[in-house]
Amino acid sequence: HFGPNHAADPIVTRWKRNEKGNKILNNDTNKPILQFVSIRRKDTNEFAIPGGMVEKKEKVTDTLQREFQEETLNFPDMSEKSKHDLLAVIKDTFENGGNRIYTGYVDDPRNTDNAWMESTVYNFHDEHEEHLALLKVNAGTDATDAFWHDMHSKLPLFASHADFLKKVSERLGAHW
Repeated sequence: HFGPNHAADPIVTRWKRNEKGNKILNNDTNKPILQFVSIRRKDTNEFAIPGGMVEKKEKVTDTLQREFQEETLNFPDMSEKSKHDLLAVIKDTFENGGNRIYTGYVDDPRNTDNAWMESTVYNFHDEHEEHLALLKVNAGTDATDAFWHDMHSKLPLFASHADFLKKVSERLGAHW
């Protein structure tokens, strides 16, 4: 489409913890290490935040939830009840939690003079490992892999995703 093309990117985070449940600190910065749900994109093979395009007449909060589910929650062997329970937790978290990190233009390899990407980015952080932090993620439609990944400045990421992760790290006082 000509003009802005709107995307939504959910950054789901938890603290990296040791076997006793204590936060693990980075040796250099002495700050706790954050982990985020990362995917490997099918089209570029790069690490990325699971996210995607906002569909016509769709609320951004619905896009955040839909894209997260499509790209990271592919469990063909899960029982229907377990799927239902998991989706209820995801729905509740995405509708009632989250902090907006960024809204606006993003550097993206798909940008042209006549069409460009704009994104709304939210962080959903599970401080006490109650719900999202316990998720076992599994690649879905647009991803070849999905997993919890340590956040740090050297991580090669798609488009402007490193900028978003840095903002989350700063907001939560985590290692970057």
